[in-house]
Amino acid sequence: MDVSHAVLAGAAVVAGVLLGPLLARSTVRLAARDDAATPSQARVALTAVLTAGLLAAAVLLGGLRPATAALAWAAGAAVVLAGVDLAVHRLPDRVLLPAAAVCGAALLADAAVLGTWPALGRAGAAGATALLLSGAARLAAPAALGFGDVKLIGLLGLVLGWAGWGVLLAGLFLGLVTGALVSLALVATGRAGWRSTVPFGPPLLAGAVLALALGGVPPA
Repeated sequence: MDVSHAVLAGAAVVAGVLLGPLLARSTVRLAARDDAATPSQARVALTAVLTAGLLAAAVLLGGLRPATAALAWAAGAAVVLAGVDLAVHRLPDRVLLPAAAVCGAALLADAAVLGTWPALGRAGAAGATALLLSGAARLAAPAALGFGDVKLIGLLGLVLGWAGWGVLLAGLFLGLVTGALVSLALVATGRAGWRSTVPFGPPLLAGAVLALALGGVPPA
């Protein structure tokens, strides 16, 4: 790791620690639908650690380029979305829609500055395809996917598709595998039954993180 990457990673860690209380507060308030709800100190600490780690990974992966803003914003949104989904099985539009807008704008800026137009076109096609296919799956089997899951898959299609079709497919596959393993573990430990509803957002997000870590991003 060269000095510039070390500085970027350090700044990302500091930003994650500072953002931890804000994201933790947003998580509990969105889950409770109560603007007065406050997070526990344990949640604040966990949120800060997760955010710092994901932001550092984003800047190390993307480097100093506009698209890194998309990865960083998606990382922060992922922490909140996972927390809310685990608590109440809901993926709020107040997080998903701004994340899609910011990521799209950052990827457009990346194309304008660095000429990564093929990657931008792929991201748009992948996001639209993921949204349409997951929407069709939702219509075919409403119990399997919620509308929030559909929007999340569209967002992940945008971000992972920018990195590559292989990264997108790997992310969705790893998300499905992670979800299946978590479900089996919950059933095996008696914490859920075969018909219990398990939040799908966190496994999808975990799969996306793994796929980006393994697949990398398009060159600047």
